[in-house]
Amino acid sequence: MTRHGGRGKRSRPSSPAPVVAAAGHRLTAIDALRGAAIVAMIAYHFCFDLTVFRLAPWDFYRDAFWIVARGAIVSSFLLLVGISLVLARRDGVPAARFWRRTALIAAAAVAVSAGSYLMYPQSFIYFGILHAIAVGSVLARPLVPMPLAALALGAIAIALGNSVALPFFDAPLASIVGLTTTKPPTEDYVPLLPWLGVVLVGIAAGHALARTGFAAVAFLDRAPRWLAWLGRHSLLVYLAHQPILLGLLWLVARS
Repeated sequence: MTRHGGRGKRSRPSSPAPVVAAAGHRLTAIDALRGAAIVAMIAYHFCFDLTVFRLAPWDFYRDAFWIVARGAIVSSFLLLVGISLVLARRDGVPAARFWRRTALIAAAAVAVSAGSYLMYPQSFIYFGILHAIAVGSVLARPLVPMPLAALALGAIAIALGNSVALPFFDAPLASIVGLTTTKPPTEDYVPLLPWLGVVLVGIAAGHALARTGFAAVAFLDRAPRWLAWLGRHSLLVYLAHQPILLGLLWLVARS
C-alpha cells in the first residue's frame, strides 16, 4: 500500500492503531475484527522488537513478507475506521461523542510525537498512524452518507499515493499529504495519500456490510470474549503494548 520502494531513508514499520469507536450499541463482530487486528499488530511488533535486541535476523525494511504484513495490518485498521464511521451514523451517535474520541486519539498522537522526539530527535514521529486516523476520520466523515463517492475518491487517493511523486511534497509540512519522492526521516510515516483512501473504501465497505446486516462477519459474534475486549480497548492496548514488550525483551537480553 506504499510506493516508496527503495528511495530515501526508510521509516520504522508503522504501528497500527485503534479506530474511532462505532456506536451506542456495539457490534461484537466488529470489535472482534478490531481485536484480531490488534493481535496481528502485537505479533508483528514482537517480531520487530526481537530484531532490535538482535535476537532475530529478519529485515523488516526489505523483506517482502514483512512489508506486505505491515501494509495488511495498517490497512485493516484504516478500513475499520471507515466502517466505524458508518456504524456511528447508523446508530445516531452524537457528534460530540465523535469529536471527544477523535480528540483523544489526537492527544495520544501528540504524546507519541513528544515521546519519539525525546528518543529520536532527528527522526521523530510527526505524522504516524494515530495522526492519520485522527485527521482521516475528520476528512472522511462528510462522505459517510455517500458510499459511491467515498469509494471513487478512495480509489483515486490510493492510486495517486502509489503512483505520483513530486519534489514539492518532500518539504516536512507538505509530506503529510504524501506524494514524496523519498520517504521522510521519521520513525513512522502514514501520509494521507494513499492511506486516507483506505478509510474512504472502508466507508463503502461499511455500507455494504450494513445492507446485509453484517452477515459476512456474523461468525465473529462467537469469537472469544477477550478478542472483542481487545477491540473495545484498542487505544489503551496500542499505547501500552510496546513498552511492555520492550521491557520484557530488555530483561531477557540482560539475562
